[in-house]
Amino acid sequence: MSLSVVKFDNKKSPEFFKELSKRVNNYFKSNNISKYGDYRMKVKTIFMLALYFTPFVLMLTGVITNYWLIVLMWSIMGFGMAGIGLSVMHDACHGSYSGNAKLNKFVGGVMHILGGSATNWKIQHNVLHHSFTNIDGFDEDIDTNGLMRFSPNQDHKKHHKYQIFYAPFLYGLMTFFWYVAKDFSGLKRYREKDLLKSQNTTYAKEFRSLIVSRIVYTGIFIVLPLVFIAMPWYGTLLCFFLMHFICGLTLALIFQPAHVVNETEFTVPNEDLSVDNHWAIHQMKTTLNFANKNKIFSWYVGGLNFQVEHHLFPNICHIHYSKISKIVKETAEEYGVPYYSEKTFFGALRNHFSMLNKLGKGAA
Repeated sequence: MSLSVVKFDNKKSPEFFKELSKRVNNYFKSNNISKYGDYRMKVKTIFMLALYFTPFVLMLTGVITNYWLIVLMWSIMGFGMAGIGLSVMHDACHGSYSGNAKLNKFVGGVMHILGGSATNWKIQHNVLHHSFTNIDGFDEDIDTNGLMRFSPNQDHKKHHKYQIFYAPFLYGLMTFFWYVAKDFSGLKRYREKDLLKSQNTTYAKEFRSLIVSRIVYTGIFIVLPLVFIAMPWYGTLLCFFLMHFICGLTLALIFQPAHVVNETEFTVPNEDLSVDNHWAIHQMKTTLNFANKNKIFSWYVGGLNFQVEHHLFPNICHIHYSKISKIVKETAEEYGVPYYSEKTFFGALRNHFSMLNKLGKGAA
């Protein structure tokens, strides 16, 4: 079974993206700078990896033995995991970390030390989410098999009226679920949909890689702590879960408010799976920015609060988003294209949970 493809009408209002691309390209050309990362990405990579591994080493070597400090170390590791995913792995998997494809592949591979699969991520995120944003049945970021209702086009179930309350808990389970089950079921699903070809790989190769990486990951982050960290076994397992919960919750609270909010559209394709809109305008109508003036926040989340710019130009490193956002906003206003934005992160969260509440109550 192959994946049916939604087709956008790129002949409809093509002037917007054509002019926008011209202006963005001119920005890089006139300033004589690369679209890829520079020394700032190297510094960030070192910092995020240190945030993840330093607490781990301190616990394994017995430098930290106090129970509460051990819990704190695992918590910091959770934020380190999220930081690596948001600020390092994400750009590498999009091919924007470096102009060197091999380096991008290597850096993107850090997904394995987070308990995930780089290949599955690229298919779910790069191929499905970026291509078919907010289109039910195609964008897996809004597909929870009925646990939650992220789109007015999805069936409403009785338990959805409580989703505003249980959403944070499910969000926190995200990366832990990747580790124990989702990557395996996802790999099988992508084989059935013939999507592995998009990554020039095979099911057998990826399955072997998944098994080996999970064994190595489990040995490092579960077996070693059980042996060397001065804490009862159940405490160590709970701390491991806590690390994943913090990471999953952080990732979800960055990605979901960018698309599941009151302003964004949830497109229903025509019977022939066509959409009466240009792909770029579709991205503008389904994406929202937030907290764009908060430099510290932007730095930690890898510029993913500039989701509009990221969805239009995923091949550009996030360190450039704040600059090109001015070009995108001005061009959108000039061509009458929406540019959705919330001033603060908490404003975006409020917007997101407001939408969850409406969808939970059955809003169409």
